[in-house]
Parts: sequence; structure tokens; C-alpha cells
Amino acid sequence: MAWLNGWVFLILAGLCEVLYASIIPRTEGFTRLWPSIYCGFFLALSIYLLSLAVRELPLGLAYAVWVGIGTLGTVAYGAMFMGEQLGVMRGLCLAMIIGGIVGLKLVSGEQVA
Repeated sequence: MAWLNGWVFLILAGLCEVLYASIIPRTEGFTRLWPSIYCGFFLALSIYLLSLAVRELPLGLAYAVWVGIGTLGTVAYGAMFMGEQLGVMRGLCLAMIIGGIVGLKLVSGEQVA
């Protein structure tokens, strides 16, 4: 069941990545104190949780999933709250990211007990 903890840590790390990335515009180049502190806190927490995840999961897989969650979550945040457009081509690119992550998982050789 140790692999389950790895996945829990990894998903939480990815969510923290979305939280820090989504606040970056509000830091105004890290010149605003509270948004910068928020960003730094979730950045550090995200990396810490990723470090816990790689105790149980292969590094390449964990990193790809972490970045994928961050990418997908940040794109979704931008579309929902910042007026960014999510067209067909962007959707296709996001689907390719998901496909790549799933492919890495399938070929990682990770044993689920």
C-alpha cells in the first residue's frame, strides 16, 4: 500500500502547483507581499510533497504527472477565471499531455500490490 501514499502525495503536490501558478500574475513580479508569500508557500509545499511521492514512485513518472496536473489545472484556471480561450487546438494539446502521462504510467513497470 506504500504506492498509494505515493499517489496521494503526488496528487496533492500537483494541486499545490496549480495553487502557486494561479497566483503568479497577482504577485506583479513578486512586488506584492501577500500574493508572493502565498506563491512561495505553495511552491515549497508542492516540491516537498513531490519529494515524498518519489520515495514510492519512479521519478520520471512522478515528475510527468506532477507537471501534467499543474499544466492541466493551470490551463483550466486560466480558462475559468482569467478569460483565456480554450480552443480545439489547445484541447488537442492537453489531450496529448494526458496521453503521454498515461503512456508513461503504462510503461513504467510500477507494480501495484
